[in-house]
Amino acid sequence: MATKIYQCMQKISDAIVENKDFLTDLDREIGDADHGVNMARGFTEVMKQLPEDEEDYGVVLKKVGMVLLSKVGGASGPLYGTAYMKAGAAVKGKTSITLEDAKAMLTEVIGGIKMRGKAVKGEKTMLDALEPALDALTKGIENGDDAETCLNAMCEAAREGVEFTKTIRATKGRASYLGDRSIGHQDPGATSATITLEAIRDFYLENK
Repeated sequence: MATKIYQCMQKISDAIVENKDFLTDLDREIGDADHGVNMARGFTEVMKQLPEDEEDYGVVLKKVGMVLLSKVGGASGPLYGTAYMKAGAAVKGKTSITLEDAKAMLTEVIGGIKMRGKAVKGEKTMLDALEPALDALTKGIENGDDAETCLNAMCEAAREGVEFTKTIRATKGRASYLGDRSIGHQDPGATSATITLEAIRDFYLENK
């Protein structure tokens, strides 16, 4: 039987592939019209290469990052590749994940994306979804909330972050070329990041 981390990656992959056209349509408005296509291609390849029986979360996530780095085009490949490799480093040797582990992973993901993309929150990028998500997860942990409550709050904050990207001007990537015309459009990267977090949340709820 496939390990939990393999099954979770399958859930994420399915969600990305299912939203391929939606993500591409978003990117058509302010980018190269390839975000969904590139992400779907990358995750399809991920699932071809992932070992079903590997229990070490760190090993699996590092492999995911390496595949995405090599198979996803545009800016998304380096950013998502870095994100997964950083997440893997945070849980190296672990075969199960706690809320504290999730917080550590998301912290490392955000740090890696900032380093790789030279971006900060408020520039219409995936950070506008991920940073609020981390804040909500951290608050839930500090409040002593259960995993379901924490993960729901995390995803809600990410969704609110996506909505926020509609209100601001892009200052990074191809979307920045549009200037004020980028206002009114949601960021594709923030959207795919939120889809990823929701897939993780849904996997947990289905398997708790």
